[in-house]
Amino acid sequence: MNKIETVKLNNGVEMPLEGFGVFQVPDPDVCERAVLDAIATGYRLIDTAAAYVNEEAVGKAVAKCGVPREELFITTKLWVQDASYEGAKAAIETSLQKLGLSYIDLYLIHQPMGDYIGAYRAMEDAYKAGKLKAIGVCNFYPARLADLCETVEVKPAVDQVELHPFFQQENALALMKEYGVRPEAWGPFAEGNHGIFTHPVLTKIGEKYGKSAAQVALRWNVQRGVIVIPKSVHKDRMEQNIAIWDFQLSDEDMAEIAKLDIGHSEIVDHGDPKFVQMLHSMKIHE
Repeated sequence: MNKIETVKLNNGVEMPLEGFGVFQVPDPDVCERAVLDAIATGYRLIDTAAAYVNEEAVGKAVAKCGVPREELFITTKLWVQDASYEGAKAAIETSLQKLGLSYIDLYLIHQPMGDYIGAYRAMEDAYKAGKLKAIGVCNFYPARLADLCETVEVKPAVDQVELHPFFQQENALALMKEYGVRPEAWGPFAEGNHGIFTHPVLTKIGEKYGKSAAQVALRWNVQRGVIVIPKSVHKDRMEQNIAIWDFQLSDEDMAEIAKLDIGHSEIVDHGDPKFVQMLHSMKIHE
């Protein structure tokens, strides 16, 4: 079995460099089975969110999996609707209850919207109380991240943003490094865009190592120090995604992949007011 490497977050907490994401797996039975399969395959980091509406299914899998709680690393996220001090305080308790856990390993603000500074203060309180082992953010682009880091007491441990060969965000990574924030990639496969699974550059590099284009894409990110959370409900795909710890890309390979960057997202535009309005209109509870 592949041994997943870990990284030390800025507060000393060890986090796996590769995990399993459950975005777009709302069916509780499918989600529970997928998480059980992922844990059996060797994943220890499970990434969910209040907005994915599957925290209970993740919690059930965690309870049944037979792996000691302290060996697992569970991440969940605060939704826009609850982005305020009181809102976040209540949301943290709801997530703990739904997951059936006494603590969450990593708790992230899902979007830089609403009163996220107020929300972060509630997260700092829960962190000091031991309910959250680490706190951080998602989708905080450089200016937002700098503002947050200059404002809060506990620096975010992680910023989960879109990172893949076609949107590499080197400037964002440089700023995260400056603040001691660890990058984590959502959409490490670019949601299938650019024919990533058969991309000629990635395929050719993979052939040297007996690896697929997908495995090369994941390996490239972890070699940049980026945590990856590929999602799949198929066990064979989970096994392929985890098989990236027995080879290393050369500097030449990394330089070839660097040329694939188009410099912007084709998945989502956080600068689009309509997108912001849509996220604010998404309610996950009464």
